[in-house]
This record gives sequence, structure tokens and C-alpha cells, in this order.
Amino acid sequence: MATINTNAGAMVALQNLNATNRDIEQVQSRINTGLAVASAKDNGGVYAIAQKMRADVAGYEAVGNSLDLAASTVDVALAAGEAVSDLLIEMKEKALAASDVSLDTSSRTALNEDFKALRDQIAQIVDTAEFNGTNLINNSVSQISALANASGSSTITIADENLSLGGGVVTLAATASFASAGAAGTIAGTISTSINNLNASLARLGTASKSLGIHKDFVGKLSDSLEKGIGNLVDADLAKESARLQSLQVKQQLGVQALSIANSAPSTILGYFR
Repeated sequence: MATINTNAGAMVALQNLNATNRDIEQVQSRINTGLAVASAKDNGGVYAIAQKMRADVAGYEAVGNSLDLAASTVDVALAAGEAVSDLLIEMKEKALAASDVSLDTSSRTALNEDFKALRDQIAQIVDTAEFNGTNLINNSVSQISALANASGSSTITIADENLSLGGGVVTLAATASFASAGAAGTIAGTISTSINNLNASLARLGTASKSLGIHKDFVGKLSDSLEKGIGNLVDADLAKESARLQSLQVKQQLGVQALSIANSAPSTILGYFR
């Protein structure tokens, strides 16, 4: 039936052309964003999974920052502890030298002055071994903690090591000095005990620093794996999309021609009235 009121062919051609245009818009969006799933309307399920994984990646970034902060605090404490250890060794040398009964009084006094200067230096090092407001060796905090997972439900804890003079590790008193060979010998023994205690503290701090570094490396690898997984889910294959775009552009041109032919069909009706 020939009619000018209803052009079924044009309707079909227009529907196909509109579908092609929508496909072109989708491909162009993928090329522009680099994402096959840029929003929930593209693929709701995949988008939800990707967003959850993105949240985990952001969480692991915070975990990495927390681990870096804790590691820096421990490293400062460790450096200070090593400096204290060197000073104690030097102080023990002074005390042992002063314990020699054949030493004259003026020489022992000079050794004592050196000893006291080293002692005071230990106190200064312990008080200034601070990072970001936290001092792990002066008994100002009981422990520090770092995040271990993206949910914040797990932490890595590092205990305080009190290296203050007269504390549980360095048992040498803050006012220690000697005026006789006997007093110097007693102090040398106290320093030996302090050095042994300090070595144990340094071992604990060193282990803590190493464990923080190992966990930071693991968190970095885990975050990288998650980002790779997100890419596998939502990234567009640009080579494939480029080929599809060219195909759709040809299809679009053919659709325009088909619509033009369908629109010109009613004009053939005029031939019936010549």
C-alpha cells in the first residue's frame, strides 16, 4: 500500500540510525575516558565491584602513610639508641681508666669531667629523639601503633624503650660520677649492665623497623594488584574501540543514506497522478 501518512521504512531506518548513534556515543566515551565502565549505568555490577576495590586502594594508601610515620619514629629512636650505645662504651672506658688505683687524683678528676659530659650528652640525645611529636625512648609514651589493613581493624604495635638515665634499660644514674677508684669500678660494672640492656632494646627496635618495612612492601604490592584488578574490570581496549568506531561511522553513513531513500519513497506516489 502506498501512503504518505505512515512511512514504515523511514521509521525502521531512523530507529537503526539512532541505535548506531548511541553506539558511537558509547565508543567515543570509552575512548575519551579510557574506561569501558565509567559509571553505574554502563554496568552496575562491575562498577560496584570496582568502587569497592578503589576504596580498598585508598585505604591502603592511608596504611602506607601510617607505616611510614611509625617507621620514621622507630628509626629516629634507633639512631638515638645507637648513639647512646657509643657513648656508654666511651663512658665505660673512662670509668675503667679511673678505677686504676695507681692513677693520681688530678687525672681521675679530669676523667670524671669527661665522664659527666658524656653522661649529660646521653640525656640530651634521649630528650631530643623525637619525630612528629613522638619520642619512643624517653618514657613519654607506652607504645606507638601503625595501621596494618585497609579496614583499620588490625595494627602493628611497637613498645616504648625507655633509654633515660636511671631507667629500666640504662641503669646508670643521671647524676653518676666518681671521685675514687672504687666508685669508678662500680660505675664501670653498672655501665656494662646498661650496655647489655641497651643491646636488647636496640635489637627490638631494629626488628620493629624491619617488620614495618616488610609490611609496607606487602601493602604496596597488594595495592598494585588491586589497581591492576580494577583496570581489568573497567579499562577499555582502545585498539578494539578504535576499530569499532570506524565500523560504526561507516554504518552511520549507510544509515543516513537508508533514511534518505526511505524518506524519498512517498514522492513516488506523485507518479500515479501524472
